[in-house]
Amino acid sequence: MKKKLTNRQKFVKNQSTFILYGIIFWVPLVIGLYFAYLLAGSAESVGRGILGAVVPDNYLVFGSGIIFCFLIVYFTGLVLKTTNLGKVLSKVPVVGLFFGQGEIMTIGRLSNMQPCLFLYSPTCLSYGWILSEEKVKLSNQKALFPIINVYYPNVPTLVTGQVYAARKDTVMKLANSSREVIDLLLYAFRSPAALEYIPWEDESEENFIERSQYFGLKLDTGKKDLVLEEIPPVRRKRTSAAVE
Repeated sequence: MKKKLTNRQKFVKNQSTFILYGIIFWVPLVIGLYFAYLLAGSAESVGRGILGAVVPDNYLVFGSGIIFCFLIVYFTGLVLKTTNLGKVLSKVPVVGLFFGQGEIMTIGRLSNMQPCLFLYSPTCLSYGWILSEEKVKLSNQKALFPIINVYYPNVPTLVTGQVYAARKDTVMKLANSSREVIDLLLYAFRSPAALEYIPWEDESEENFIERSQYFGLKLDTGKKDLVLEEIPPVRRKRTSAAVE
């Protein structure tokens, strides 16, 4: 049996928690500000040194070196992203990994993508986002099931993850917003009232109902919403807990 804490022990524990939260807040902030100060000082020194070769010192005000370095960084990125120079550098071994022309994953991009559930394994569902749909051919004939490219995020960073190729029938689109799914992935920071499944555009109602069995829930064919009435009581309790 777990021993109850005394009032004094509770008080000490609370104070320790407050101190820990303060450290977690201030230490990264101070370190970040310190490195920002060093970086700004270095940029000012380097920028003024370069500008001093063509501009008289009496025209150089404080901050001109930082602005000059920022403009150099900005236009360098612009050239690498919009010209063939970035493509040339992307072919250089190792270094080329940093100059790929593809779009990187961001929280903003995730917010505008279609969230989904997919069968990570035969017995495990996982959250993800739909990137694209790939047509599959067998001997120049269209295959029965297209492939869906699913972005599988790493928690808690979310913007680093993997891309999985899943059969279309093992991917269930969600009517829930990306913001709700992001909150769920952040250790259920906030949870929606329910997960809402929606069919594919070319999917019949019968196939949608049958496919929903892979995802552990049955559908009300009249309302096309999730219902839990047909799930046994014990299973219903567990399912509700998963989204509360």
